[in-house]
Amino acid sequence: MNESLRQVVHLVFGLGIAGFVLVFDRNITISVLVLALFAGFILSDAISRGYTIPVVSTIIGGLERRDAAPGKGALFFALGALFSLVFFEKEVAFVGLVVLSLLDSITTIAGVRFGKTRIYNHKSLEGTLAGIAVTTAALCLLVPPMAALATAAVTGLAELLSPVDDNLVIPVVACLVLTALI
Repeated sequence: MNESLRQVVHLVFGLGIAGFVLVFDRNITISVLVLALFAGFILSDAISRGYTIPVVSTIIGGLERRDAAPGKGALFFALGALFSLVFFEKEVAFVGLVVLSLLDSITTIAGVRFGKTRIYNHKSLEGTLAGIAVTTAALCLLVPPMAALATAAVTGLAELLSPVDDNLVIPVVACLVLTALI
């Protein structure tokens, strides 16, 4: 598995979901996410039981980490998106998903490529700082600069420290910070 390719797919997939949240009606988006989760869990279960599903098995085999359940990352991303959309304003959920897409991808890509200083949970200072910096810069296009910095910093810290899958934690933390600040 190529971790950089995996993260680029995560970034594109995530920004696509964020765009879908922004463009379409909230109820339609919730319905699509629920349907995607249901189908995803069925496919994941079938693959974990040894069934080969044309195209899907190949994609998951090439992108999922070896020790993870099939499709776990995508399923948790969709679950984090669904939770954010149900419990926060649509525009806040959109920004939370942008944060998830950027922060998670950039911290991993920069950490793998440039990470020298391990700080916690096998994560690097360089990756964490790069993720926070890129996310802050991007969020400045969407929210006031201080809210962008606070959201990226708090979410970056949560990503670093959380024992829970970051696809679940990042959007919720980002949405909480944004709701408190805006």
